[in-house]
Amino acid sequence: MTTLAIREIPAADLDALTPALSGILHACVLGGASVGFILPFAETEAIAFWQGLKPGLETGGRRLLGAWLGERLVGTVQLLLAGPPNGRHRAEVAKMLVHPEARQRGIGRALMTAVEAVARAEGRTLLLLDTGSDEGRALYRSVGFQTVGDIPGYAIHVDGTPLATTLLYKRLAA
Repeated sequence: MTTLAIREIPAADLDALTPALSGILHACVLGGASVGFILPFAETEAIAFWQGLKPGLETGGRRLLGAWLGERLVGTVQLLLAGPPNGRHRAEVAKMLVHPEARQRGIGRALMTAVEAVARAEGRTLLLLDTGSDEGRALYRSVGFQTVGDIPGYAIHVDGTPLATTLLYKRLAA
């Protein structure tokens, strides 16, 4: 059995891990994940996305976690910490991705547990996220997120059609 490990990816490691991160994002989008991109979606777009995160990782306004099965990076999630002074108690969970070949192994749940721990360590007491997928809603609800509501047509699905987006939140113990 391959061991699952979740660890933070610092800005200094981003260049070396960009090919693996890009492979995850590319596979997820091609598999239908609505995570901000539409088809056609070239792997070069995925590379540019990950490289664009470097400034936020360097300043600490964005945290990036990775999930490894053995030596293979198979999942990732981000925590967005930057916000206005009256919002420093909250953070946003973003781009929770698990490679399609690695799903149904508890990786998404492990990433969510880890990102909550980072949020708590940063003094955050409220997490927000949005999702367009039924699979995502089920996972997030199962780890304690509450639904605020749906916004019809908020995003465009990878195939170019309008997609409803569900907004969710979770209060964290102080």
